[in-house]
Amino acid sequence: MATRPRTPSPAPLEAHLGFWLRFVSNHVSMRFRQRLEEKGVTVTEWVALRTLWARPDGSHADLIQALGLTKGAASKVVSRLEEKGLVERQLAEGRGARDQAVVLTSAGQALVPQLAKLADANDEHFFRHLPAAERQALMNAMQALVRHHQLKELPTA
Repeated sequence: MATRPRTPSPAPLEAHLGFWLRFVSNHVSMRFRQRLEEKGVTVTEWVALRTLWARPDGSHADLIQALGLTKGAASKVVSRLEEKGLVERQLAEGRGARDQAVVLTSAGQALVPQLAKLADANDEHFFRHLPAAERQALMNAMQALVRHHQLKELPTA
């Protein structure tokens, strides 16, 4: 009877940097998601609102690209935000009906800074104990990974 070659034991989960990134990320994201839900907004809606804040004349196509969603999924996000009175679709001069502008309403413009404060507070909750240099080093490391792997899609879930 043949014996199987002995293989080394796999490394424990905790030996992987990816494990720790996911562990922290899940907790940071979960807490932020809960804070947003208290304001009646999902993470995807927050990303859409913040994107529109930065691009006040953005088109529906711009939003699709920024969110990394399909046209149909992005349209559903916009529709939910319209129902909440936070955005509106507008026909812009020089654009066809298929390339509508999506703009923040006054309620949306008022909400974005409030939600941004929640994001800031969430970061403070998780990272304030780190010295400023360590926080910056962590930010630099994450940004270097994004650049190296050419990551484009914003985290929306």
